[in-house]
Amino acid sequence: MDQADHKLLAVLQRNSKTTIQELAAHIGASAASVQRRLKSLRDGGIVKREVAVLDQKKLGFGVTAIVSVELERDRLDQIDAFKRKAKLDRQVLNFYCIAGDADFFMVVVARDIADYEAFTHRFFFSDKNVRKFRTSIVISTEKATLELPI
Repeated sequence: MDQADHKLLAVLQRNSKTTIQELAAHIGASAASVQRRLKSLRDGGIVKREVAVLDQKKLGFGVTAIVSVELERDRLDQIDAFKRKAKLDRQVLNFYCIAGDADFFMVVVARDIADYEAFTHRFFFSDKNVRKFRTSIVISTEKATLELPI
């Protein structure tokens, strides 16, 4: 990847609907060159997906919870089962395997506190492999981005 690719990716991170002509003007290249670069970046897996960023509050998701989870760690198959469950659950926005005091860190959305409580019963309390979990409720979001500093 060269400097033009980096410039192209920086613009795409902010607005993936930027036209080929606008991208070409921004990086000082032809439209055909930009199309080739985009194809290469997509085919190479550097651009993984292009999605719409939605307003969760306007869609009725008023609660964001940051949760640390500790498992019993008895068996690898149980850990893998927990990972699969988290990856498939639509309320889990982000899921990280971490080093430190907990095993996992997750960001969960819910419509309200009652909805989050139902999530905890379904997701944590019904799982015998969950030793404990700790929840912090987000009061305000000061920054949330997927833009990498390129």
